Amino acid sequence: MSDNGPVQTRSPVLTVRRVDAYHAITVVAPQIAERFRSGQFLSVAVGGDQSSMLLRRPFAIHDVKPDYGGTVEFLFAVRGAGTAWLAERRSRDLIDVVGPLGRPFPLPRDPVNCLLVGGGSGAAPLFPLAHALRRRGCRVDFVLGAASADRVFSAISARRIAETATFTTDDGSFGVRGRVTDALERVAADARSDVVYACGPMPMLGGVAAAAARMGIPAQVAVEEAMACGTGMCMSCVIPVVGEDGITRMARACVDGPVFRAERVRFGDVGTIPFDALGAPGWKARAEDTAAGGAAEREAG
Repeated sequence: MSDNGPVQTRSPVLTVRRVDAYHAITVVAPQIAERFRSGQFLSVAVGGDQSSMLLRRPFAIHDVKPDYGGTVEFLFAVRGAGTAWLAERRSRDLIDVVGPLGRPFPLPRDPVNCLLVGGGSGAAPLFPLAHALRRRGCRVDFVLGAASADRVFSAISARRIAETATFTTDDGSFGVRGRVTDALERVAADARSDVVYACGPMPMLGGVAAAAARMGIPAQVAVEEAMACGTGMCMSCVIPVVGEDGITRMARACVDGPVFRAERVRFGDVGTIPFDALGAPGWKARAEDTAAGGAAEREAG
């Protein structure tokens, strides 16, 4: 492999299939398949060459088969004109894709017990991750949730891959009534989990981060944020993330993420620019005041 960077390609559609409430499209894209690492995503042009829908749509990569012609599968729910157009694609249609994009999930060096937590279609990137973890000798347990039974993604595959698989639904139509955060700590204790990996809606990820912190378990989260370009140029997907130096910066989910250490993401401030974030209005003056106060304390001491 000569280059690990993303590529843009017009890829032929191999299959379009329904997976409960979702659609899954498999495209032939060998250059993307050979570069892929778990947690990365695609940016897909929608509407065709003459479309007024200029913005691409980001989709997590659910499955990759580099040894079978180089295929890549992504999952989505129809939510607007762009995804409706994608759902109408058929075999041999060409679609414009860029990928793989973003920072992948970090994999443990040694075999450990891994708890994978997903919400709705957000569970899709956890499946290639589960296979990668199993290849490293790790134990894998799943907690998957959704609003209803038809939105719990790939329960059969989860049971096949994992040591245990727990399912939750808001309406109680499948598995346990409730949310993934209601079952998370019990499953983690039973499985003696060493690390949590999660992907799904931002409120869910915030709950997972809080639960992992209570248990003292490190967690990695793949955030779901609206993206316009997927390449870091437009700054539309920024979220507040605390750096190693303790300073909050507005990180781009598409290139600095989508995977972040859970304790670094300020979930309560997502959608805002916190007053203490680097570059926020008045930040420099507050930083200088803080530094001056610290110097005064040291001198007094």
